[in-house]
Amino acid sequence: MILNRQILSAIVLASSLCTHALAQSNAAHPGARTIMDAHNCYPYFEWWYDRIDRALSAGTPLAIEQDLYWYTDPKTGKSQSLVAHGDPLSGNEPTMEHYFFDKVRPTVERALKSGDKKNWPIITLNLDFKTNETEHLEAVLALLTKYQDWLTTAVKTSDPATPQPLDVKPILVLTGENDTQQAVFYDKVPVGGKILLFGAVHNHDHDPMAAPDILETEKASNYRRWWNNPWNVVEKGGQNHAGEWTAEDNQRLRSLVQQAHANDLWIRFYTLDGATEKELSANGWFHGYNFGSHPAAHLRWQAAQQAGVDYIASDEYEELAAFLKHRK
Repeated sequence: MILNRQILSAIVLASSLCTHALAQSNAAHPGARTIMDAHNCYPYFEWWYDRIDRALSAGTPLAIEQDLYWYTDPKTGKSQSLVAHGDPLSGNEPTMEHYFFDKVRPTVERALKSGDKKNWPIITLNLDFKTNETEHLEAVLALLTKYQDWLTTAVKTSDPATPQPLDVKPILVLTGENDTQQAVFYDKVPVGGKILLFGAVHNHDHDPMAAPDILETEKASNYRRWWNNPWNVVEKGGQNHAGEWTAEDNQRLRSLVQQAHANDLWIRFYTLDGATEKELSANGWFHGYNFGSHPAAHLRWQAAQQAGVDYIASDEYEELAAFLKHRK
C-alpha cells in the first residue's frame, strides 16, 4: 500500500512537472520567444503599399502593426475604419479587412490545415487606434468577430483579475491601454463569452527612467496581458540621444523585461531602427526612432533578444527578422 502511494505520488509529480514544462515552452507564453514586430505596416498616402508583403516575406512568427483611424466621408456622411496614421485622409486608404486579413489569409489557412500548433500564434496583430470613438471600436470588433476562428481567445469569467488559459489560434490580437477600448472589447463581453483581443497595461512613464516597478505596477489580468514601451525607458532620451551601449543600459533593459515577465506580461519596445538618412527618406521611416547606424541598432536587437523581449518593433522588417533567426 505504501509502495502504491509512492508510485502514485511520483506519477502526480511527473505529470505536474510535464505540465509546467509544456506551459513554459508554449510559444504564446511571455518570454518564450523574441519576434520581429513590423512597425507602421501600412501605406502612407499612395506610397509604400508593399509593407505588409515585405513583412510577410520575412517569415513567421512575426507581429504586424496596423494604425486605425475613424474616417467620415464629408460628402456622404458614411464612416469607416481605415488603416492610416492620421490626418489628412482622402478616404481611399485601405480597410484592415482588405489590407491585413486578405493578405494573411493564405498563411493562416495553411497553418489551420497543417494542424501544427507549436509556433502558434504565428502572427500577432498589433492595433494602434488613432481615434477611439465607440462606434469605431465596435466596427473593429465586428470585423474581428467575423474572423474569430483565426484568433487566439480567452473565456471571460466573473473574475477579471485572473487570466484564463488562451485558446491559441494562428493570430493573436493586441490593442492599447485606452479604457474606452476595455469598455467595448472586454466589459461588454458576457461572462462565458470570448475575449477576442487583449489590451495593454497602463504605463506610468512620467519619469521614463523610474524603477521598473514604478513604471509598471499591474499584473496581467484576463484582458490586459502586455506592456508597450518607447525606448526612452531604456536609454535616457531615446534613440536619437543614445550613446554607446553600456552594461548599465543592458541591465536596465533586463530589469524591465524581468518586471514584465514576473507579472505574466508580454513586453514590446518600439521602434529600433539603424538606417542611413537615404534609407529613411526612401522608405518613409521616422527620424525619431533611428539610432543612426546599422551596428548601433544591431547591438540593441541583440541585447533585446538576449534579455527575452517578446516584441522588437522596427521598420527594417527583413533585416531584423533575419538577424533574430540567425542568432537564435
